[in-house]
Amino acid sequence: MKTNVKTISWIHLSVFLGLSIALGANGQEKTTNYDLVSLQQNNKLEVSNRQVSTFSESDISGIRFSKNEGDGIAWIKGLEFSNGTIELDIRGKDVIQQSFVGVAFHGIDHKTHDVVYFRPFNFQSDDPVRKIHSVQYVSHPENTWNVLREKHNGKFEKAVNPAPGASDWFHVKIVVHYPHVMAYVNGNEEPSLSIEKLNDRKTGSLGLWVGNNSDGDFANLQIIHEH
Repeated sequence: MKTNVKTISWIHLSVFLGLSIALGANGQEKTTNYDLVSLQQNNKLEVSNRQVSTFSESDISGIRFSKNEGDGIAWIKGLEFSNGTIELDIRGKDVIQQSFVGVAFHGIDHKTHDVVYFRPFNFQSDDPVRKIHSVQYVSHPENTWNVLREKHNGKFEKAVNPAPGASDWFHVKIVVHYPHVMAYVNGNEEPSLSIEKLNDRKTGSLGLWVGNNSDGDFANLQIIHEH
C-alpha cells in the first residue's frame, strides 16, 4: 500500500495547530474547528494593536484581548475566507463605549476589512436607541460606523433579540454569501442583522476583532468554507 506523504504531513500539521477538519458529504464544504489556545501558543495569530493571552475557566478556554485605544485584530495566519459560516463564542462587558467585540473578514490588512461586531453594553438597554445599536456591520476604511449611521441610519446596525446579558458569553453565527451577510445570536433562527456588503471583495483574511478602548474574550471558533 502506497502512503500519501502529503496527507500525513497535513494530519500532523492539523494536530500541531489544534485544528479539526471534516469535508461535507458533497465535497463542497470544509468544516474547521480552531483551537484558539493552540493557535496563540504556536504563534499562529498575527496580532495588531493588542496583546493577546490565553485563558481557561470552568468548561471554556480561549483567547483574551488586552484593552487599548484604537481597533485590535488577531488575524489567523494562513487562513483565507470567502463564502461560508463563522461560528464562535464571545464575551464582552457591561461598560458603555468600552466593549466592541466581533469578527473581521475579507481583510486585506489592519486598515481594510469588513467587520461584524457587537456592543454588549447595549444588549439590554432600556434606551430604545441604544438597543438598536447592538450589532453592527462596517466596511473599513470608508464605511465606518459613524459614516453609516449618518448616511443609512438603522440599516447596518440592529438590536439583538432575545438579548443576552451584557457580561455573558453569547454564541455568534455569521453567514457570508457574497454580497449577503447575516448574523445570528444564541441559536435564533432569525438573523439579528442582514445586510449586503459595501465593497467588491469576495475573499480575504479572517480574524477576531475588538474596537476602541475594548478588551474581550473569544472561544470555540468554527468555520465552514463553501466552494
